[in-house]
Amino acid sequence: MARENYLFTSESVSEGHPDKVCDRISDEVVDLFFREGIKAGLDPYDIRVGCETLATTNRVVVAGEVRGPAISSSAIEAAVRDAVKDIGYEQDGFHWRNLDVSVLLHAQSVDIARGVDSAGNKDVGAGDQGIMFGYAVLETPELMPAPLYYAHKILETLSRARRSGEGSAAKLGPDAKSQITVRYVNGKPVGVSQIVLSSQHLDPSLDSAGVRAIVEPFIRATLPEDWITEATT
Repeated sequence: MARENYLFTSESVSEGHPDKVCDRISDEVVDLFFREGIKAGLDPYDIRVGCETLATTNRVVVAGEVRGPAISSSAIEAAVRDAVKDIGYEQDGFHWRNLDVSVLLHAQSVDIARGVDSAGNKDVGAGDQGIMFGYAVLETPELMPAPLYYAHKILETLSRARRSGEGSAAKLGPDAKSQITVRYVNGKPVGVSQIVLSSQHLDPSLDSAGVRAIVEPFIRATLPEDWITEATT
C-alpha cells in the first residue's frame, strides 16, 4: 500500500547552470540543422543530429555525429554565441563574445546509421540516444508533480526578474539552483518543510544574507500562500 503522509524533495537548475547551458547549446544546434534542412528541401525524417556540448571557463566544445544539410562551423559557432548571450553570460570567465568555440561535428557513423534507419520491415531504431518517460498528476495546472513544478517555477520567476532588472534581482547571475521539500498529507501536497536556493551574484559585496534578501520575496510570491510556515526552514 502506498504511503499517504510523506516528504518529497525535487531540485531544479537555472538557465545559467553549466548543465543547462550545454543542453541549450545542443538544442540550438539540433534546431539549426532542422531549419536549414527544411530550407534545403530535405525530409526531416532523414536528418540525424547527435550533439554533445562541453562547457568550461571561456570554452565551449560541440561534438557529435550528424546527417543532414551542410552547415559551416562558423554558423554553428554563431548559434553557440547567440545562445550564451541570450542566457546572460558576459563575465570574465564566460563571455559570449570571447568564448573559444570548437566545433567537432562529423558525419554519422555508417554502422549507427544502419542500426537506426528503417528498412523493409525494420522500424526506426533509437540508436545510442537516451529514452525518457514521465507521467501526469493533478497536483498542478501543468500536470507536473508539485515539488518539481515549484522548484522550476522559483527559478523561472527569478530569471524573469533578473532579465528585467526588477528590484535588486539585476545583481544576480544566470547560474542558480533551487530545491524544495514538499509535505504530503493523505497523498496531497499541503506545504513546504525546506527550501534551498543558491544563486550566482555579480555584486561581490553580497553575502548569503544579502542574497537571501533578494530571492526570498520571489520564492514567497511563487509558492502557494499557506505553504510557508514558521516550521519551514
